[in-house]
Amino acid sequence: MRIWGYWATFGWTVLAFFAGQIVALAAVMRWWPGALKSLVATPYDGVLITLFLLISTPITIAILALAVRLARARISDYLALTWPQMRYVKTGLVCLIGLIALGDALLFLGGHALVTQFQIQSYNSAAAAGWLAAMLAATIIVAPAGEEIMFRGFLFRGWARSDRSAWPAIVAISLIWAALHVQYDWTGILQIFIIGLFLGWIRWRSASTLLTFVLHALFNLEGTVETVLHARFFS
Repeated sequence: MRIWGYWATFGWTVLAFFAGQIVALAAVMRWWPGALKSLVATPYDGVLITLFLLISTPITIAILALAVRLARARISDYLALTWPQMRYVKTGLVCLIGLIALGDALLFLGGHALVTQFQIQSYNSAAAAGWLAAMLAATIIVAPAGEEIMFRGFLFRGWARSDRSAWPAIVAISLIWAALHVQYDWTGILQIFIIGLFLGWIRWRSASTLLTFVLHALFNLEGTVETVLHARFFS
């Protein structure tokens, strides 16, 4: 299987990401002329976030799939879209539960909020506009699918070429992934980075991006449940 080089892999990833963002911005601006004013007034508007995810993610995935086809490789092989052995599923679930519990405990003991303003504002605005179901689908399913295909699928394949290069690739990919989550403060970005290390490790050991997608989706689901509980009972 031909694999794109380090810089080509990074170039395709940057192209896929920004193409999705630019097309999503253009589409939203055309469909919703007052989108910029709404974004300034409500930076974490749930409807805008949902639209961006639903539009940009398929475009990003399509460009990465094109890159794989140009490399004359099977998409399922290149992006590791295969189901892993059950022992890795069990390990991943146990580790994810432990990381979530530990992270929440440290945030609570450190006096930090478990639910961020980004989560609260996006949830409330989507619910008020009748877009809650769409936002939940975008957050729990669409976003993890796009991010895992891009980071633990395409980038990992191009950068983790051997056992020796696996951990440098995992760290670098986790740093990039965490840095894109600018909606969180430093504690949230640190948590994202640690989860990225975990997802990279499980991707390496299991050779399955499908597993990292499931774990990522469950991580987002847990955050969504905390947001719903906070909005309904503790706000």
